Amino acid sequence: MTTAATKMPDPAPILACTISRDIQNFDLLIDDMELELGESWGDLTFEDARDFLAQPDAASLEFVAIAVNGEDEGDLSRITETIKAATERGIKVILIADQISPAGLHQLLRLGADDFVPYPLPDGALKEAIERIRKPAPAPVQPAAAPATVTHLHAVPDPMPATPSFKAKGDRDGVVLPVHGLSGGAGASTFAVNLAWELATIDKTDAPRVCLLDFDFQYGSVATYLDLPRKEAVFELLSDTAAADSDAFLEAMLTYNDKLHVLTAPADMLPLDIVAPEDIARIIDMAQTNFDFVIIDMPKTIVAWTETVLSRAHVYFATMDLDLRSAQNVLRLVRALKAETLPHEKLRYVLNRAPKFTDLSAKSRVKRMSESLDITLEVQIPDGGAQVTQANDHGNPLAQSAAKNPVRREIQKLAKSLHDLNRAVETARK
Repeated sequence: MTTAATKMPDPAPILACTISRDIQNFDLLIDDMELELGESWGDLTFEDARDFLAQPDAASLEFVAIAVNGEDEGDLSRITETIKAATERGIKVILIADQISPAGLHQLLRLGADDFVPYPLPDGALKEAIERIRKPAPAPVQPAAAPATVTHLHAVPDPMPATPSFKAKGDRDGVVLPVHGLSGGAGASTFAVNLAWELATIDKTDAPRVCLLDFDFQYGSVATYLDLPRKEAVFELLSDTAAADSDAFLEAMLTYNDKLHVLTAPADMLPLDIVAPEDIARIIDMAQTNFDFVIIDMPKTIVAWTETVLSRAHVYFATMDLDLRSAQNVLRLVRALKAETLPHEKLRYVLNRAPKFTDLSAKSRVKRMSESLDITLEVQIPDGGAQVTQANDHGNPLAQSAAKNPVRREIQKLAKSLHDLNRAVETARK
């Protein structure tokens, strides 16, 4: 006789598997898998995975988390076979990578991994990756039958923004102006986007050719601030810059309102070391030879190729706030640059949310900060209020949505001075 006490509970269905050479090398992954899936996951080695993925039982899997580290890089073939086997069965793949070289990471991502999470796992990163792959794919748009007459022109969807229409001739020598936020929320991306737009529209008849490069491959927001899509061609360009030429570079870009040319951040979050210093140098070379001004929105993190950008910059803008964290970060940055004998004199400090002229107390604080850090706050951007956030959310430069905003006016003055200086230098050369 079977009683309730003797009944065995049904085992939890296996929804996911980790696949690695040795799961003990990824103890944080074990903890996060248990947190997100309870007992509904299993663990496989690469050898076991090859046999399991060929069995009918594998059809119940939502995803596999393939965890690799530097020791696996000597034999990527078995990892690539595992990724291919999973994707052929329609199983999503999350790649967990620890100390994998950019070249190895390129290869694995291009095979069809659906998401990437660096190891050690940031808080909540695995959960977010699982949520992303669980989102249903958008339904394909069915072509509608053409009506006899078109009566609602506003119903036609907006076309994809165009790529640059000019031919790559390599006849320019652009001014390189990176923008680097020294603390979170210091307005670096807002400053970069609006400076680029002001330069691109500074002259109605003979405006310079301007490009804006978003080098924050993880949280880049230039596409958001200009309401532009993120092209797959950007990832392809970053993956193999050695094979790219100026035509491929321009093909990866988008044009905002036919005046500003933009290389957005990739659609997916990528590690900042997905490119090497020589890759960044090639991209800047292509930008310089085809544009008059090259504005670069930098990540806040200092990476291996930051030195490359700094060495190529004519002026390196560093945005900061009037607070202690910004002051401390200025000291750290200058100390690091001096220790490596890098050109710290290229830094031009931009004070965000600068006090009003009548706020004498705050003006005094600005002076004390400048003196104590031994820097000059050459550009002071006032607080633009809610209009700045609204413009960013709506995907418009301030010049289009709030032309009289004090932030726009200050950036406009800076753009004019940069343009006039560049014209004077070109005239002197001639």
